[in-house]
This record gives sequence, C-alpha cells and structure tokens, in this order.
Amino acid sequence: MRPATSTTLPCRNGATPGKFAARASNYYDQANQLKSIRDEGLIGLANFSCCQDALRRLDKTFQAFFARVRRGEKPGFPRFRSFRRYDSITFPSYGDGCRLLDDGKLRIQGAGLIKVKLHRPVEGEIKTVTIKRDVDHWYVCFSVQRDTVALPESPREIGLDVGLDSFVALSNGREIDNPRHLKRGLAHLRRAQRRLSRRKRGSSRCRKAALLVAKAHRKIRNQRAAFHHHLSRWLVERYGFITVEDLNIQGLSRGILAGPVHDAGWHSFFANLSYKAASAGRELVKVDPRGTSQVCVCGAAVPKTLAERWHECPVCGLSAPRDVVSAQVILERARVGRSRHNVEDVVSCVPREAVAFKVAE
Repeated sequence: MRPATSTTLPCRNGATPGKFAARASNYYDQANQLKSIRDEGLIGLANFSCCQDALRRLDKTFQAFFARVRRGEKPGFPRFRSFRRYDSITFPSYGDGCRLLDDGKLRIQGAGLIKVKLHRPVEGEIKTVTIKRDVDHWYVCFSVQRDTVALPESPREIGLDVGLDSFVALSNGREIDNPRHLKRGLAHLRRAQRRLSRRKRGSSRCRKAALLVAKAHRKIRNQRAAFHHHLSRWLVERYGFITVEDLNIQGLSRGILAGPVHDAGWHSFFANLSYKAASAGRELVKVDPRGTSQVCVCGAAVPKTLAERWHECPVCGLSAPRDVVSAQVILERARVGRSRHNVEDVVSCVPREAVAFKVAE
C-alpha cells in the first residue's frame, strides 16, 4: 500500500522538506478506497479487516517518519516490504476471518483449518490474532484481556545491578552469570555469513544461504529471550519489592561496549520484569543510576575506576564485590520514604580473603 495523493516527501538525506503539493493522505483517505480496490481484484488479502490493519501500520510508519523530520533527526525513509519481508498479518477483530475452534485448530479466512500446537491454554477474552512468520516457522499470537492474578504477598526486597561481567548482581550477595549468547554462537554465525557473502545476490542459492544466517540469529535471539523470561519470573516469584536502575540503555549501546551491551539485552530484561511484576502485583521501582558505584551503603564516597571490581569502604569497613554494593545502594535509594527494611538482603562486611576462600570451595 502507498499514499494515494501526490506529496512532496522529505529527502532521504535529511534535508528540510518543501511545501506539500497536495493534501497528504492519511489512514481514513486510503481506507475509503479499499472497497473499490478490492472490487477490482488488486488486493490478495481475503479479509477486509487485515487490509485496514496494513493501512494502520503504513500510517503509523509515516507519522513516525515525519515526526523524526520535525525533530531534526535522521529521518530514515520507510522501506518497501516485499512479500519475503512482510512477515505478519493481524486480524484486529477476533471472529472476523479468524477463530480458534474447540478441537485446537485455527480457522483462517482464505486458508481453511490449520493445526495449532498450543503451549498453554488461552485464558481470557481473545481480542486480536496475529499470524507471524519467523524464518521457516509459523506462529499465532493471541492478544487477550483477562484479570491479573496476584501472587501471595512477599515482604522480601531486592536490589538489582545489571552489568557485563555478571549479568545481574543482587543486593543479597548473589551474582547471576552473563551467558553471552552472541559470543557463544558467533562461530556458527560467522560461517553462515561467509557462505552468504560468496553467493550471487538474488540467486536461489543466495536465498538458501540467507536462510541459514537467519536461523543462526533466531537461535541466539531465542536463547536470550528464554534467559530473560526465566530470570525475571524467578525474581517476581520471590520478591515483593524490586528495584533497578533507570539506565539510558540507548546511550550505552552506542559506546565502546556496544557489542556486549546488545548481547546482554538489558532493555528486554527490564521490559519482561516490568510486565511480570505488574501482573503479579509486585512493586518495581527505578532509581537514578548516577553514582551508585561510587558511594557506599553508609553514604561515604568511595570513588573507583571501571577496572576496580572490589569495594573497600574506609569509613564503615564494608568489603564486598563492587556490583553487589551497587545493588545495595540501589535498594537503599528506593527505600527512602519507606518503613520496610529487610535485614536478609544486607551483605555483611567480610574480608576479601574470606570471599575468595568461599568461592574456591
């Protein structure tokens, strides 16, 4: 789908756009033309609501494009999606062209009955249905509306400090290792990309090689997502008050450590933790991240370089891993104005030698 009326669009290099030669088309203008276009047989989609959803996507894309132009950012002109790159369709109204039957099969208008492997029962009222293609796998995504089920109340509190050496350090002294999924799968990904680079662009062998690259990326992506889901669920089930840093992840992903930051996927982890906490009735608080690694729990300033991974406070004598102390500081900042204090979450002051001996055991 494309705009029906002629307009002067902004230049791809970010130049200031000129005046519009005609009124710009919006979603409603193109939606009014759907009936005549479908009557002429120019649209292959069988369902009318799917066509409307495609127009909504197009309108949303151009609205974001013009908003970037107005803000003076790099506009990034919307790219045409061929049938090989258009990987999903949405039925915005359940029952209109798509319905899940009692026998577990999915009835789709224009495709008939399709067998579905439901990994869990669909709970609540289904609102929308999206058919999605992921390389050579197909998925159906149900958007449902249901009441939240709160977990039993827990008085336990925890502070989280995400990092690259360990994925997350907890204020109770535990550290979760960083799995580094991209680094582990990089050898296989390199071989697949080298094979793709030797193929003639546009050939059938090139498409087969590109499929192998996409599968390698999918495996890494699924491993990372599974790790985020398992860890966030583990935290929500055990703690009623969770505190994290309000990091500028987009800014961190542009620096010298961009690769490891992208591999860790902090934004995805925080998103999973946020919606799981809201659904379970937990409290998730984000605090200011500035200076969390440069102060002690007692409030004394303990400046450290990035290479220094151990915290030694000259005032209170606290000796503990740097990231664990940062998690404690994050938790204390979130406790300001609160009356709850959990002694279990505080790491005792121990010498460096005792910790090293305990780890060796």
